[in-house]
Amino acid sequence: MFVTLLAVVFALVLGHLVPSLAQSARQFGWFAQWMDWLDTRFPDDGFWRGHFGIVLAVLPALLVVFLFQHALDGPVLGLPSLLFGVATLFYAWGPGDLDLDVDAIVEAHDPIERRAAASSLYAPGEIVALDAGSLVDAVFRNGKRRWFGVLFWFLLLGPVGAILYRLTTIAAIGDSAHRMPVGMVAGARGLLKLLDWPVAQLMTLSMALTGNFDAVISAWKDHGGASLDLDADYLSAAARASVRCDLAEDAIDDAFADTLDTESGITIPAPGPSTTSMPALFELRDAMSLVWRILLVWLAVLALFVVAGWVS
Repeated sequence: MFVTLLAVVFALVLGHLVPSLAQSARQFGWFAQWMDWLDTRFPDDGFWRGHFGIVLAVLPALLVVFLFQHALDGPVLGLPSLLFGVATLFYAWGPGDLDLDVDAIVEAHDPIERRAAASSLYAPGEIVALDAGSLVDAVFRNGKRRWFGVLFWFLLLGPVGAILYRLTTIAAIGDSAHRMPVGMVAGARGLLKLLDWPVAQLMTLSMALTGNFDAVISAWKDHGGASLDLDADYLSAAARASVRCDLAEDAIDDAFADTLDTESGITIPAPGPSTTSMPALFELRDAMSLVWRILLVWLAVLALFVVAGWVS
């Protein structure tokens, strides 16, 4: 637990303060080259080109990480294992800083620049949409795949889990997915849905605890959250419902403040053009704030387990 907490803080701080370093360190070109080699090595129909080809793609890397993980466990009070865990989670995190990507969209000066900035939230080949609902969905989808998926599987399986999640994501929706066998990509996407299911459930629960509980739970139920359907889009539905409730409450607070300002004769300057040029930016900002709150809930729970371990 302590390793996980330390690794997350390290990944967040370094990724935010030195994004260029984090971006250059988190390179997975070797994995794309490995899949290209497999594709040329097995050109005919077979295991590689089927749904289970993803196993052949990720298994060698997972075996290497597993061997390092167990070889380093124990000596020198576990310090090598701790450093390996921190480095692995930092490597699998991201790859880009979600907070900075959202800020780039908000601070864009024109629609063309905003669309270019928003492309960082969409997978290669996806249509970049700038409406409020699509942006909220994109923020939570990226939060799940950049942060929470890696964190959950790291917590469950250690470094092997973090690398498993990242490599599966690359095989399913990465830049090289379009040139890989259709069957293998379909298998990778199926595995990614399976890995994402518990992550999305925990994110929704955390969202209910930090946002509007009734709205989140209602959206979760209405969109299949109580089922085992891996295709159910309850996380996006819950996120949109929570954001709408937050903005509605903010609007009520603003209206009440405006009433007080009018009665007192105080004049409040109008918001700048960066916040009024696109109403969807309000929902985008609130979605990012909600993702941060969910992460803080996860870190708080981890911290409680760490303290409990030390006390016992």
